[in-house]
Amino acid sequence: MRNFSDLTEREVLALAIANEEEDARIYADIAEGLRETYPASARVFSEMLAEEGEHRRRLIELYRQKFGEHIPLIRRQDVRGFLSHKPIWQTRPLGLDAVRALAESMELETQRFYRRAAARTSDASVRSLLGDLADAEAHHEAIAEQLTAANLPAGVRDEEDRAERRQFLLRVIQPGLVGLMDGSVSTLAPVFASAFATGSSWDAFLVGLAASIGAGISMGFAEALSDNGSLTGRGQPLVRGAITGLMTTVGGIGHTIPFLIADFHTAIAVAIAVVIVELGVIAWVRWKYMDAPPISAVFQVMVGGALVFACGILIGSS
Repeated sequence: MRNFSDLTEREVLALAIANEEEDARIYADIAEGLRETYPASARVFSEMLAEEGEHRRRLIELYRQKFGEHIPLIRRQDVRGFLSHKPIWQTRPLGLDAVRALAESMELETQRFYRRAAARTSDASVRSLLGDLADAEAHHEAIAEQLTAANLPAGVRDEEDRAERRQFLLRVIQPGLVGLMDGSVSTLAPVFASAFATGSSWDAFLVGLAASIGAGISMGFAEALSDNGSLTGRGQPLVRGAITGLMTTVGGIGHTIPFLIADFHTAIAVAIAVVIVELGVIAWVRWKYMDAPPISAVFQVMVGGALVFACGILIGSS
């Protein structure tokens, strides 16, 4: 990598052209990624793509006048000081807040680059163009707001925000909640049954650890194989499976860890307290994200957990 201060005017212009081309490709990828789910926001990024194309045209015209037809390939990853942007194709599905933040950071970085480049060139025409482009990048925030106002009236933006929330619920909250409920509730019976049957904290811990990890693996595969997300919009199956499997294991491990306490009665008391907290978290998530009435959410979760807990105690004590 080279320092920016070591670049010649020819290399600075070549880098500026490459930056505009890369930014344009990023905006094109964002627009394509948003087109199906968020068409109005996709139009905003398509128009910002057109703005970047105009900047590129002006830079190439000046470069041709100064240095001829050949433009050397100089990319921002070849120069120290530039941010590294993760490729859009690696960040699917796209979130509205994430791509808006990405666009803002790109504009700020490009504006800073043009001002630094303009400050170190002695050629009047190059300095003028770079200064104009820096001002244009500074005004992009206002342009973006105008494009957003034109393409995203309040009702449309609210609808896209609701759609994004639905996608988040389907792809993250729902599989995570399924896993947490299964891990927290289904492992209660074997853990407490083994605890009361053996009277040993260590035996209960081993059973709980095995049940939690086994349930996590089973639930992870079950969720990943349930559908590929193409029809339901639930996202990538491997991601959903990983979320479900992890949360299932976490749900079971929570009330298993207290059995590392050597004193059996203390371990039982702490484990019961942890179970109450786990069930409360599940009820809160159902109320917060799944629109379940708070009293109903608490009642349903607590009754289900109490039944499984009672089964474990009865079987272990028999």
